[in-house]
Amino acid sequence: MPEKALLIETLTQIHSATERILKRFEPILTSDDFLDDEAGHEKLDAICMQLIAIGESLKNVDKLTDKKLLPNYPAVDWKSVKGMRDIISHHYFDLNAEAVFDVCQNDILALKETIEQILRDTVQSL
Repeated sequence: MPEKALLIETLTQIHSATERILKRFEPILTSDDFLDDEAGHEKLDAICMQLIAIGESLKNVDKLTDKKLLPNYPAVDWKSVKGMRDIISHHYFDLNAEAVFDVCQNDILALKETIEQILRDTVQSL
């Protein structure tokens, strides 16, 4: 698969993951909602899996673009997004539900919108 097609596919997967996070986060009103019952734990687990996928995929975007694409979109703290993946993956049992809540509440929509812009820009440059 040509690199540009792989880039678009990867960005599309990231976009889908942001949509899944937003959908799964809808019933969560406080960080305690992640911890109060089994359903909350399942939401937390599912959201964390998507955050891991996003972080890993962004690392692949960097590889595909020699780290030149993402800096063109400074509205997102890309280092933190990729770092969240590392924290969840390597320190899962120390995971802070409040941090995940904060990311979902304050950062995912902006990430989704930025990925949409990158996709539009990438497709236009074909």
